[in-house]
Amino acid sequence: MCEESGQMGIRSQGMGRGGWGFLCISSTSQQILPKKKTPSASMSASASTPSPFVQVMIIGAGFSGLAMACQMKLKLKCKDFVIYDRASASGGTWWANQYPGCGVDIPAVFYSLSFAPNPGFSKVFPKQSEILQYFNKVATDHGIPPHMVFHTQWEGAEWKEDTSSWRVQLRNLATNQCFEQECKVLISAVGGLSVPKPFSMRGMETFKGEIMHTAEWKHDVVLDGKDVVVIGNGASAAQLIPAILKQCKSVTQFIRTPQHYMPSQNNTIHPLLRTAFRFIPILLWLIRTAVFLYLETTGPYFGLTEAGSALRKVAVEKSQRYIQANSPESYWSLLLPKFELGCKRRVFDNDEYIACLRKQNIYLTDEKIAALQPDSVLTKSGAVYPAQIIILATGFALRQFDIQLYGRDGLSREDHWKQLGSKSAFKTVAMAGFPNFFYVLGPHSGRGHTSTLFAVESFVGLIIRAMKPVINGHAQLVEINSHSERVFYERTMTALDQTVFQNNCGSWFIDQKSGLNWFSYPWSSFEMWFSTHIEGMNDWIYKVSLAVSELSRCISAN
Repeated sequence: MCEESGQMGIRSQGMGRGGWGFLCISSTSQQILPKKKTPSASMSASASTPSPFVQVMIIGAGFSGLAMACQMKLKLKCKDFVIYDRASASGGTWWANQYPGCGVDIPAVFYSLSFAPNPGFSKVFPKQSEILQYFNKVATDHGIPPHMVFHTQWEGAEWKEDTSSWRVQLRNLATNQCFEQECKVLISAVGGLSVPKPFSMRGMETFKGEIMHTAEWKHDVVLDGKDVVVIGNGASAAQLIPAILKQCKSVTQFIRTPQHYMPSQNNTIHPLLRTAFRFIPILLWLIRTAVFLYLETTGPYFGLTEAGSALRKVAVEKSQRYIQANSPESYWSLLLPKFELGCKRRVFDNDEYIACLRKQNIYLTDEKIAALQPDSVLTKSGAVYPAQIIILATGFALRQFDIQLYGRDGLSREDHWKQLGSKSAFKTVAMAGFPNFFYVLGPHSGRGHTSTLFAVESFVGLIIRAMKPVINGHAQLVEINSHSERVFYERTMTALDQTVFQNNCGSWFIDQKSGLNWFSYPWSSFEMWFSTHIEGMNDWIYKVSLAVSELSRCISAN
């Protein structure tokens, strides 16, 4: 039920499970707003003529943005939206990462969108080109490409209380021109695995060969017969090296710390089985469900419990046996980690990387690089390794939360998180004081054992539920209750303390400023689905600006 207020509305009492809390203002009342703080100078910079108002703006044209756009069309019948991306094409991480051997490490039958199953994957773990092809087909089938705008970078955004809208700053990367556009709802679907981590090394300017990151692959660079240096030993390196080793004269891999390498087999899916998937959809659904349930059994591995410890011990022993059976003994000390399984992202090896270490033209070392020379790499021990091409498999710059974002009263996202304690968002999707703003993969949304796309769909489902009254015109804005955000944050951090994810083993899961895990979701996928699809909406506050006679219509419509 809604209550009229002469100045500011108040949150109604709970409306029962599944109900909404409404903040209501009559059409004749006047709001008394606090004086807004002035955003930083870069946010106030002049821009070209603003673009037309749009109801929903999505930043990011990867799987998160695609799923969000599809569900808005399917469930909200919303067609007034735009998707901006800094890249030159859609696909997100699957467009950015085009290095040889790039592929998915979750069975594709589950690394796909539930509303767009794909019976045609050729392998259990398809390569990048096949995933990107699937992505583009889903986008085309749902009419999403006309809404996409590329070569456009998100520079910042500011909440406008007087119009209940976001003023968004964007930059056309083709012309380097800035422009502004207002939207009712702003959604960050920005991922973290597409922008390379900056690399700097003494002597780079003297190196005569090519230096490239796996996420900025140069297809015109010829590797045949070349001395290649690969820096890094995460998932990208494990996929890359077996794919290029045969054509290279030599490959020298510089590693920092050992990884937990888990054996897996990339079997071909028989054409008859693919045909069965196509004509018997329930068969594909059953296998998808079986994969989901199997992956979910590995979730308890990461708990700091007796059972979790026992499960990790079994998994580590399996990894060690695999490494020792398939790689030279001289490399074992470089391949067997001492940190807890799950503290860092596991590396799944499809019987390729560990085995290729037996080849004569590869050398693995953990020596520290001192400098680059015109045609070699010099280490701190004085050793020199020939190098005509250097490939950086050094990870990504996780800057998806660095954009200047100002909510109500000019509060910056950075200051909001300082007040809260560290990076966080209610159920990973929303922050108090930032109305009509959502994350698809926000803080604490990362999964260590299952498909990211399951998480994407779960959080998209919650966003759809939260934004529906705004899109339908029954509310001006929606935001999360600050108390609910605080409770969720504290509950999340308590849960993370009971997992290996909070251990500081050099993982990018840990925020360098706070020393706390910002990445991992500490509960099961069952909990994730229940909290996003079943739990009530009493934590959300809606502002309605309607005549009193219209309030009943507003409530009944929801």
